Amino acid sequence: MASTPAPASRRWLTLATVALAQLMVVLDATVVNIALPSAQADLGFSDGDRQWVVTAYSLAFGSLLLFGGRLSDLIGRKRAFIIGLVGFAAASALGGAADSFGTLVAARALQGVFGALLAPTALAVLTTTFTIPKERARAFGVFGAIAGAGGAIGLLLGGVLTQSFDWRWNLYINVVIAVVAVIGALVFVPALHRTGPRPKLDVPGTLLVSAALFSLVYGFSHAETDGWDAPLTWGMLAASVVLLVVFVLWQRRAAHPLLPLSIVLDRNRGAAYSSVLIAGIGMFAIFLFVTYYLQTTLHYTPIQTGLSFLPMIGMLVLAAQLSTNIFVPRFGPKVMVPIGMTLATAGMIYLTHLGADSVYAADLLAPLMILGTAMGTIMPASIQTATLGVDRQFAGVASAMVNTSQQVGGSIGTALLNTLAATALADYLADHQPVTDAIAADAAVHSYATAYWWAAGFFAAGAVLSALLFRRRTGAAAPAAAAAPSDEAPVAMH
Repeated sequence: MASTPAPASRRWLTLATVALAQLMVVLDATVVNIALPSAQADLGFSDGDRQWVVTAYSLAFGSLLLFGGRLSDLIGRKRAFIIGLVGFAAASALGGAADSFGTLVAARALQGVFGALLAPTALAVLTTTFTIPKERARAFGVFGAIAGAGGAIGLLLGGVLTQSFDWRWNLYINVVIAVVAVIGALVFVPALHRTGPRPKLDVPGTLLVSAALFSLVYGFSHAETDGWDAPLTWGMLAASVVLLVVFVLWQRRAAHPLLPLSIVLDRNRGAAYSSVLIAGIGMFAIFLFVTYYLQTTLHYTPIQTGLSFLPMIGMLVLAAQLSTNIFVPRFGPKVMVPIGMTLATAGMIYLTHLGADSVYAADLLAPLMILGTAMGTIMPASIQTATLGVDRQFAGVASAMVNTSQQVGGSIGTALLNTLAATALADYLADHQPVTDAIAADAAVHSYATAYWWAAGFFAAGAVLSALLFRRRTGAAAPAAAAAPSDEAPVAMH
């Protein structure tokens, strides 16, 4: 049975449905952060326990992404997509109704589990739905913009919901989004019939990579709270390296590998995954430290903080559309991604000039707009390249690698930049005794600047790496995915 593209109008409605689901998963990483102080006061948990509300989500999400991506390949994209949406909504409702710390953490972990199925499935649906190069570019421009802007949208939404309603609405809002997305999925996402033999799940590979990613994310999370000298930090990070090595060795000999090594060893895809990882590290620095700066130094409310990121989101969406529709087809990722990385480096260095008496319009607006432009240039080109030319039966797991790269980047950014900022803060206070309110404020700004400098360094390294790794263009690049062997064919929809 030959594969036939869905009607054009239906494809764009599929994109709207997928974009809604992706937005829900991405913004959930930051929307709850704004609600944490209110949730803590309501449920009465300690400062030490607070991090688990965030970590429970990232641990489950990060460690199960590759499994979720492969599962969507095995059980069908539409089914996996709907299961992910319903599960995510149910977990969100449980978290919103939580009457204890344990229930809230369990709900956040469940959100992570279903998010790990939903995120790669959403991208895989796009990869297999849009095979015409021009349309594919537009679709990935939208998707890349959401992947980059979701965190900032989460901050704005979290501020509005927490201030105007109640912290619980930061979780309940997902139920509303999911209901709309499920209806869209039932109507617009094409069902696929498998025409070849059903592939088998690589159970040893799944267990190895899930344990490796869990150890990696946990190690970085532990470093953030307990420091880099804690034995558990290094124990978990060392375990993740060993498990990843064993996973790679197993993938080389497995009859049905979870992640065929050809997917990640392709130069362009490898460059795309590393670019998404570096962007993940840098995005963390923008959202976390600029949020701290706005709220603690400039004394902005949560809503004002969220609104402050709107110009950045606007530039990100504009750059994503220009990049995917005009510049990437003309110049390719080898030119566009390094330009984005260089812009991000400049934006980060610009942020280091902020002081305790800086003004938003004069001092912060320009670097945020530069960083928005940079992310809109990096993300769509990288995400599109990361899934280009992958055999349809592995579209889910190739898509999961994009999310895994972003998640691991965020975990590295959280632990590393927070530690560096905390050290810079302590050193500044030690050198400026006695500590007055003014010195404390300057110390905080100094610590943020340290994080921006390091993030600038990561982006600079990303510019060099992407310029070296991405291949030069060789004529018009028609997506190989369109011609890739497929064992699935869309069912006609009525």
